[in-house]
Amino acid sequence: MARDLFMRFGIRSISMDDIAGAVGMSKKTIYTSFADKDALVEAVIGRHLGESEQKISELVRESTNAVEEILMTMRLFETEFRNLNPIVLHDLRKFHPEAYRLIEEHKRKFVLQTMRSNMQRGIREGVFRADMNVEIMSRFQLESMMLAFDTLLFPSDHFNLADVSREIHRHYLFGMCTPYGQTMVLNHQMHKDLL
Repeated sequence: MARDLFMRFGIRSISMDDIAGAVGMSKKTIYTSFADKDALVEAVIGRHLGESEQKISELVRESTNAVEEILMTMRLFETEFRNLNPIVLHDLRKFHPEAYRLIEEHKRKFVLQTMRSNMQRGIREGVFRADMNVEIMSRFQLESMMLAFDTLLFPSDHFNLADVSREIHRHYLFGMCTPYGQTMVLNHQMHKDLL
């Protein structure tokens, strides 16, 4: 429940009273499990990142090729971003540095390695360009993903986070695909609505 409130309204705007009311318990009861709001936020973010890693790992295992892996991941992100307030990342960075550190560590370790592995897989399968520098492009993709959260560049009253993320992913995907890979993207019926 706390995660849903944080993701929808931002972290700073939700008080411990709001959370207590939403879960139907007293603040005192919440404080028996969490020393303060920082501890609660850190636990919520840690759990969310763990669940995200599990979902992405499952998608990687289930995908039949590197293009499908990215398309399935895009679908997952789009679903998660549909109700996510972009201010969440700002709130974490500014008011909850330990929780934000968890996100940065998750990006540097799990996400970057997953992207790197996907690119190497795609090159082996002939769907991604063999002349691509995997180290540069995986880092570029990682930082490009974060652009969607920049509320100065993409103000939330004009842009939907899921739509911005999808456009960035689509641009990136087409750029690294071989003609064969681009054909796979265009013909991929299960994810046709993403493109």
